[in-house]
Amino acid sequence: MRGHFRTLLRHVAYPALLAALVATAITALHLRWDLGRVSQLFLVGTIAYFTLLERLIPYEREWAPSAREWGWYGVYFVLTTTGGALAQLPVAAIVGWAAPRHPALPLWAEIPLALLLGSLVNYLIHRWCHTSPRLWRLHGVHHVPDKVNVGNNGVNHLLDVVLTQGVVQCSLALTGFSTETVFVIGLFVVTQGYFVHANIDVRIGPLNHVLAGPEQHRLHHSVDLSEAGHYGSELSVWDHAFGSFTWRPGRRPVAVGLRNPADFPRTGEVVASHLQAWRRPARPDRSATGPAAGPSRPAL
Repeated sequence: MRGHFRTLLRHVAYPALLAALVATAITALHLRWDLGRVSQLFLVGTIAYFTLLERLIPYEREWAPSAREWGWYGVYFVLTTTGGALAQLPVAAIVGWAAPRHPALPLWAEIPLALLLGSLVNYLIHRWCHTSPRLWRLHGVHHVPDKVNVGNNGVNHLLDVVLTQGVVQCSLALTGFSTETVFVIGLFVVTQGYFVHANIDVRIGPLNHVLAGPEQHRLHHSVDLSEAGHYGSELSVWDHAFGSFTWRPGRRPVAVGLRNPADFPRTGEVVASHLQAWRRPARPDRSATGPAAGPSRPAL
């Protein structure tokens, strides 16, 4: 009976979350709820959901966070969400100013277009963070853990979060998408961000060629650059378009983390992790998924 339940859970876990996302978005817009508050609550609910799934259907039991690791993940979560929210105030002002009062397109047409644009911008920024030595000093903090789970999805340098979120949100607003569309895309980004990072035994099969999933993102964290790729966190179509799609059924990362852990402070060294970005850039061919080959890193 327990085996059947786990098999069922593996098949319904992701569709159920997408259904919850759609229901939340429709209800919030119809009842004119505070969209900022809804986004915060949805974030908490998403984390709780995947934390439970990691206990029920784990991909790698060794990747389960220890109590000490949960403590550090919590520090990073509070730091990045609080600091990120403060830093996003100017971005919110720009979004409110630039978003049109009367969009040219209906919401159902805006959302897929905004998803394509937002995911493209996010892909390009993410890939740039892996090829620019200076930006890698920020983004590499996220790649320090030698396991991939829902908890360490929040392990980021504060400025890395501000840069990525700010550019993506502003690009959507300045293009003319409505505040409502930016809200819906934001929910999807949150969902996908934690889904791809979740340590859960869920496979989405052929959908891997359209949507990003945990099977791909584990490869992104691989110490083997030839299989890393997968810079898209929402859609995988841009990885196909730009030659960074490496997933195939059954492919598992050799190992995750950094090839040379000494390049960055350990995750528990929060202050040092944030200050190391102002040290001289890492030497070439040392970081596992960063600018190991510099700007000339071969296409995947």
